[in-house]
Amino acid sequence: MLISSCHCGAVRIEVPRRPSQLTDCNCSICRRYGTLWAYYKADSVRVVCAPGATSSYRWRNKRLKFVRCKACGCVTHWVPSRLTDSSRMGVNARNFEPAELDTLRIRRLDGASSWKYLD
Repeated sequence: MLISSCHCGAVRIEVPRRPSQLTDCNCSICRRYGTLWAYYKADSVRVVCAPGATSSYRWRNKRLKFVRCKACGCVTHWVPSRLTDSSRMGVNARNFEPAELDTLRIRRLDGASSWKYLD
């Protein structure tokens, strides 16, 4: 299991394993957040925090809910607005310790235009 947290530690994310790769998306929101995404099946991720410790933001088509810590502002993850048994979610890999993920391939996703990987 890997554990990440926001800067102040109020929000912790537990995932079952290292991701196989990371995604650097260039869409308008990911660019501004400075995120690096690791993807997991939504039911395999555990978000640990006190009630009310997070806030969320939905944009454009409202399909994704970006979640951040209310105290320190760190974006921790995104979840689909409608969860199903096959839903996946994104965990902000920048909140893991760098040594835990330093050997992983980082793929560049053109989320700003084509929704295709650029590499």
